[in-house]
Amino acid sequence: MIPKITVSTIICAPVSKVWQCWTNPAHIIHWNAASDDWHCPTANSDLRVGGQFLSRMEARDGSNGFDFTGTYTCVYPEMRLAFIMGEDLDSREVEVLFEPTENGTAVIETFQPEDIHPLELQKAGWQAILDRFKKYVEAANC
Repeated sequence: MIPKITVSTIICAPVSKVWQCWTNPAHIIHWNAASDDWHCPTANSDLRVGGQFLSRMEARDGSNGFDFTGTYTCVYPEMRLAFIMGEDLDSREVEVLFEPTENGTAVIETFQPEDIHPLELQKAGWQAILDRFKKYVEAANC
């Protein structure tokens, strides 16, 4: 089995704001992309155990796109989210922790990588999305 990958950041904002920006589709559409040439035109979320989410990710030039989907397996508001990725529940698990720190909130995301793309590429992509999230939260009036 491929080892899990962890990405993280510290956001200069309280946990309540970070949680709101992470879980509310009205915010997700503003940060959920790995680079400026991609965007997230739609998102929805049924934030409960067994609830599903979908974020549509597309290249801004229309050349590519995909749905990022999953089913929540754990929802502890302002502390922890876990989900299984994919509509077909391919068993790749993700856990996101929200931890208060002296400087704001640590967001720690651990995921099982897929076996198609190099691990470093996957880690870099997930970290890029998390970095965009940090920038959005610190600038947003959530």
